[in-house]
Amino acid sequence: MTFYALGLIILGLSSTVAAVNFLTTIINLRAPGMSLMRMPVFVWMTLVVQFLLIFALPVITVALFQLFFDRTLGTNFFSSANGTSDPVLWQHLFWLFGHPEVYILILPAMGIVSEVLPVFARKPLFGYPVVVFSGIAIGFMGWGVWAHHMFAVGLGPVANTAFALSTMFIAVPTGVKIFNWMATLWGGSIRLKAPMLFSLGFIAMFTIGGLSGVTHAIVPSDYQQTDTYYIVAHFHYVLFGGAVFGLFSGIYYWWPKITGKLLNDTIGKLHFWLMIIGFNLTFAPMHILGLQGMVRRTYRYPKGYGFDFWNMISTIGGFTIALSLLVFFYNVYKTRKEGQVAGNDPWDARTLEWTTTSPPPEYNFEEIPVVHALDDFWHRKYVEDKEGRLVPVPSGAQDPGGDQAAHATEAHSEGHGIHMPSQSYMPLLAALGMPLIGWGLTFHQWWLAIVGGLVVLSGLYAWALEPATEE
Repeated sequence: MTFYALGLIILGLSSTVAAVNFLTTIINLRAPGMSLMRMPVFVWMTLVVQFLLIFALPVITVALFQLFFDRTLGTNFFSSANGTSDPVLWQHLFWLFGHPEVYILILPAMGIVSEVLPVFARKPLFGYPVVVFSGIAIGFMGWGVWAHHMFAVGLGPVANTAFALSTMFIAVPTGVKIFNWMATLWGGSIRLKAPMLFSLGFIAMFTIGGLSGVTHAIVPSDYQQTDTYYIVAHFHYVLFGGAVFGLFSGIYYWWPKITGKLLNDTIGKLHFWLMIIGFNLTFAPMHILGLQGMVRRTYRYPKGYGFDFWNMISTIGGFTIALSLLVFFYNVYKTRKEGQVAGNDPWDARTLEWTTTSPPPEYNFEEIPVVHALDDFWHRKYVEDKEGRLVPVPSGAQDPGGDQAAHATEAHSEGHGIHMPSQSYMPLLAALGMPLIGWGLTFHQWWLAIVGGLVVLSGLYAWALEPATEE
C-alpha cells in the first residue's frame, strides 16, 4: 500500500502538469479568429477536464500522503485501531476525487461523439452552445455528488437527502446532451461507417448506464445496491459502454489523419458488433446478479444461490469482448500492411485538422489558419444555394493561399508564430529522481530518497537554465 500511495502521487504530479499544459495551450494558443465559441466540442470538453484534474488531483494527493504517513510515520488519520482517527475520512477524500474522476473519463468521449455525429450525419451539431454549457455544468455539478457512494456509511438523513437530490440533478445536463445528439441525427444524411456505429453505441449504452445510475439516488434502493454487482453493471455501462465506445469511435475517425491510411470499414463493423454484443452479454446480467445479492470484490460464490447461469453468460460475453479486440488488432495489422491511402479529408469533415496532410507534419500547419466560423473547414468547402441546398464552393473562390495567407502573415507579425518546443533531456532526468524518492521512502532507505530529491532538483534547475533553441 505504501508503494501504491507513492506511485499514485507521482502519477498525479504528471497528470497535474499535463492538465496545466493543455489548459495553457487551449487558452493562449488558439488560431486567430478561433473564439471560445468557435472551438470544437472535443476541445471544449478537454478544457473542462483540465479544470477537473487541477482541482481533483490535490484531494487524492492529500489522502495518499496521509495514508503514507499512517503507514510509515505512525500518524492516525485513517487507522481506527486506537480509536482516535476516522476511516470514513478516507472515503470522503477518495470519493471527492473519485466522482469528478468519472467525468474526467467520460467528457472526452462525449466530445469525440459531438465531433463524429455531425460529420456522418452531414449536419451541424444541434444546439452547439447548449452542448458546451452542459459539459461545463457536468463539471461543476460533479463536485456535489460524491457522497452518493457513501449512503450506507451512516451519514444521516440530511446528508443522504442532499446528495440524493444532487445525484438526480446531474442527470439533467447529461440528458440534454443526449437529446442534442439525437436532434443532430434527425433528418441527417447518415453514413453508418465504423466511427458512426461506435458513437451510436456510445449513446445507447451510456443512456442505459445513466438510467441505472439515477436509481442510486433513491437512498433505500441504494442500500440494497451498495457493494453488489448492480454497481459493477452500472459503472461499466457508463465507462465501457460510454467511454470505451467513444474512444474507439475517435480511433476509427482520426486513424487516417494520424497514419495516412483508413482502417478497413468492414472489419471495423465486425469489431463493433462483436464488442456491443459481448459487452451486453457481460454486464447486463450483472444487474440481475446484484439485485439477487451477489457482492462485489469477492472472487467466488457458494453454489445454490442462483448465480451460476448469469455468471456463465457474463463469462461468454467477456470472451466475446476479447474476440472483438483481436479483430481490431487484426484490422490495425492489415491496414499497416495494405491499407487504403486516406488522403487529407476522407470523411468530408468539418474541423481544421483535416486541412493538413495525412499524417500531418510535425508543425501541423505551414501557415496558421485564420478561423471565421464554427466548423470553419466545412464553410470553406460548401455554401447554401437559393433553395437551401449545400453546394461546393467553386475552387477559385476558396483561394486558400490568397487572403488567408495574408491573414496568416499578419498573425505571424503579431506574435502568433508557430511554437516548436526545444528538445531537452532534463525533464526526463527530473522525472527519474521521483521513483528514487519513492523507493527510498518505501524501504526506509533515507539516503536513496535524498539522492532522488537531489536528482529532481538538479534536473529542474538545469532545465530552467537551458537556453531555448528556435527551430
